[in-house]
Amino acid sequence: MKKLLYELEHCSTDEQRQKIEEMNELMEEMGKEEFKSVFTKEWFKRINQMIEDKILSWENAILLLKHVGYCQTLKCFYDFAFKYSFLSDRFQEMIIEEKMMIEEKDEKLLVDLCECYLLLNRWPSSEMSSIIAPCILKVALKKEENEETQKEVEMALLALSNFRSINVLKELFINEIKEVIQYHQKHHNLTQLAYQSAWEFFLNRSHFDHSLEHVIVNEVHFEREAIRELEELAKWMNWKKKEEEMSKEEANEVNIIKRWLHALGIFFRLFRLWKEEFAELIGSVAHVCRAARENNKEISNWCICSFRDATENGNVRVDSLLKGRAIDVVLEEIHRQTLNKNIEYHSLDFFFSISRRAKEKKKDEMEEVKRKAAKRKVFEKLEEEGYEDTITSFHELFNFFSTQFYYQLSLNIFDYFIYV
Repeated sequence: MKKLLYELEHCSTDEQRQKIEEMNELMEEMGKEEFKSVFTKEWFKRINQMIEDKILSWENAILLLKHVGYCQTLKCFYDFAFKYSFLSDRFQEMIIEEKMMIEEKDEKLLVDLCECYLLLNRWPSSEMSSIIAPCILKVALKKEENEETQKEVEMALLALSNFRSINVLKELFINEIKEVIQYHQKHHNLTQLAYQSAWEFFLNRSHFDHSLEHVIVNEVHFEREAIRELEELAKWMNWKKKEEEMSKEEANEVNIIKRWLHALGIFFRLFRLWKEEFAELIGSVAHVCRAARENNKEISNWCICSFRDATENGNVRVDSLLKGRAIDVVLEEIHRQTLNKNIEYHSLDFFFSISRRAKEKKKDEMEEVKRKAAKRKVFEKLEEEGYEDTITSFHELFNFFSTQFYYQLSLNIFDYFIYV
């Protein structure tokens, strides 16, 4: 990759485009650690210098940089190298300059700059957010169903899904993102990645504005859509293949599943409008976890994490975790000989939270009866499945976990049992 970057400096504009296409293909094959080792602050500094010296055109720079951000965002990881580079400052200046132009404004260039910037920096300032959000949403609202428009809309929504900043006022997006989601629900005009990205953007906003919960749950019906999308993706996945054996299309589907699981983690952890039927949503995650466990440990771990997130939300009932078979799946995972440390930790964390939640007495008499019934069922299931033996086998790891990962993990083994 570094060799190709050096070669860019000695190519014509057309030759540069060809080299960049080669670089973009190589990026898609990279793992997270390799990606971070290549695209460092120094790498972005070199790109910035090439733009300043007019060695690299803005058009070609955006073609390269947008794909860096695309791969990062699709693969669900983030690096701060661009955010703290001079290139980030140059992008901000260009976006503001292009936005302020009245005559000869290049709308496509402005969109490209905004998408590229947001894919690489998920925490823009208030000033940048007020420019970027309306600009990209305008593209996301396109309704034409031809392939070119679908790609434009997908890229716009993927960029928006990367938005983590608090600096996005509800007035800048609420009607538009609802329209995108509701139009797709009627006409199915979005790709799977675009639709997931629309939800990711919406759910990320709920971190800062809990009033969005009513819209997400009761107006656009997140749980129903998430169940359907997960089931559709899981149905067509070839789970017998290891990730490195998958085609590009199959690998992208795996990435979309990971992104749904990340979105579900937000939903399980934060949302207070919990309903009984959400147990079916937990059941969909349980199904994915079982399907992925042989050849995709990362997806299995994400599933366990989403269950753990659910236990930390006091509005998620323990009996929903029982009905959704979350407890069964976690028990199955920790009994496996190929269990890895991440799943060990998150499984123990899950049981710790289950134990704590089951002991929380309710003031309402009927709710207290339900709590005791759920608590009894959990205890019976854990006892039946050899929970005592499993926890005993983890005893030597408790000290490591409690000091390295999660200080609340107790060294007293009996804290992990549930008594009626």
